[in-house]
Amino acid sequence: MELMELKEKTTLSREEAAKRLHAIADELASNNDVVVERQDLRFVAHVPDQVHLKVEFEIEDDGTELEIELTW
Repeated sequence: MELMELKEKTTLSREEAAKRLHAIADELASNNDVVVERQDLRFVAHVPDQVHLKVEFEIEDDGTELEIELTW
């Protein structure tokens, strides 16, 4: 299978970031696919009933990072 990858970094308000996370969570809860659309690209991934969740939280002198990763 060909590698397909989308990486995106952007600056958002805290409320906008929460809105995006809610949208992803709603897709996970409501069906078996996650759809990501950016400009003319559309990524669709089937999500099985069981996923692996990894949460990392780091506090350093130059900033704080919260990383949430789902794999299956």
